[in-house]
Amino acid sequence: MYIDGMQGRSPDVVADLLAVRQVNHSTIAIQELMHTVGVLDPRHPGTKAAVGQIKETIAAMPEHRTFTPDADILGRGAMLSGILCRVQGYHQDARLRALHDCVLFLQAQKLGLTVLTANSSDFDYLLQLMPGSRVLLYRTAA
Repeated sequence: MYIDGMQGRSPDVVADLLAVRQVNHSTIAIQELMHTVGVLDPRHPGTKAAVGQIKETIAAMPEHRTFTPDADILGRGAMLSGILCRVQGYHQDARLRALHDCVLFLQAQKLGLTVLTANSSDFDYLLQLMPGSRVLLYRTAA
């Protein structure tokens, strides 16, 4: 959701929703954003601006609205991501993303929060495995 917003791919309704709702964050999202910083080519002309945007996004996350998953969530998230990788046929590149998605999913469930994502393929499977969870899906703008 963060990257979609930065790249202008999230629909206006997502920005409208975020403007009127309490927004919580996960340290998992911070990991994903910082991973992006690490993989960006420092020689690419757009990297400096992208890193600046990511830095601003993380700095804007209020500490009292940023949550860290506990050991139970991390352990169950690893098992759930293994299932997701097996069912989806994921290999090396997608496994870390699946792990992060599963931890976010379980963390939101434990805290009674709703995950906002455009990742319908993975989160549909997760909702089938744990239908009592809350996920709000959106389609990215083309």
